[in-house]
Amino acid sequence: MSDYVMLVAPSANRVYADAAPALAVAELAVTTGIEGAHRIRIAGVDYVGLGTDRLDPAQLARQSSALALFELADGLLRPVELPRARIMDDDLLTITKYAGKTNEMFTRLLLHVTCAQVRTGGERAALPGGGVQLDVLDPMAGRGTTLQAAWETGHNGFGVELDERAVEQLAAFMRTYLRRKRLKHSAEVRPVRRQGRVIGHRFDASTAPAVATSGHPAVEGAPALTMGVLTGDTRDAAALFGRRRFDAIVTDAPYGIVHGARRRGRDAAAGDGDGRAERSPAALLAEAVPVWAGQLRGGGALGIAWNTLGLDRDGLAAICAGAGLEVCTGPGWDDFAHRVDSSIRRDLLVARRPRSS
Repeated sequence: MSDYVMLVAPSANRVYADAAPALAVAELAVTTGIEGAHRIRIAGVDYVGLGTDRLDPAQLARQSSALALFELADGLLRPVELPRARIMDDDLLTITKYAGKTNEMFTRLLLHVTCAQVRTGGERAALPGGGVQLDVLDPMAGRGTTLQAAWETGHNGFGVELDERAVEQLAAFMRTYLRRKRLKHSAEVRPVRRQGRVIGHRFDASTAPAVATSGHPAVEGAPALTMGVLTGDTRDAAALFGRRRFDAIVTDAPYGIVHGARRRGRDAAAGDGDGRAERSPAALLAEAVPVWAGQLRGGGALGIAWNTLGLDRDGLAAICAGAGLEVCTGPGWDDFAHRVDSSIRRDLLVARRPRSS
């Protein structure tokens, strides 16, 4: 029986780098069923020990932090080639830097563990290296990191974002990126009108099949990609997209700072509805999750990252269950919590809509 170890990709964020091996172990448990994975240090370098000779290289290649795979024998490491799991260069996620941006490795992790739970079925474009193309919605899209991560792995990305400036910045970056990579594409921002007046804007982008970048030839079999982002309140996501349904909804919820939605109801009636954004992630999620649940196809999955110092895991699980979703449980699911800073302890939860609903 051979022993294998996976080299964890480095992170520019020191705090996340410290947590990455433990998160990789949890990710393996919920996406591959490998429960014996463990953190191991070899010559002062962090690896994840797999300890099995029944490995699916394609599954390992899709792990968010997988940099390389080695067979461990007689104290020596023998490289094992992993298939290419990404159809876009990773600089799609890493070029843009701004305050408050979620670590790209964590975005990939959240996207991967959520998409791995999707059971929607139906006809889907096949992806190189296995899997099928999904429609992914981020209802609090920001400047589009989740949508870019979706494109990187061959999925379509859609979003809702309250901040029109963030959508403008996403559009400007995507147009420049696609042009510099010399990809056949379209990308445009246009106004959204209702009853003759402009109520927001929409950014749409698409690429042709067989995506190629300047750094490598076209990935054989890569599908066309679509991105669409609407400006608006996340609690209006269903109205904004109408009858459209999604295979996965993946979002990084507010950590207790201004984000995501305008104040409503009693606060607005009392004169507090002055355009300021909602600060309570618990209140926002209680209103938004039922809306998002209705946008999932049967068998679709909702993945949420959030700050447990503002809402505990049982509280978020209850919100999801109340919306008719089944929270994923079992080995690995309770092992994703990690510290971001002194006021943020981030965790993730994935819940699936029953296929019959």
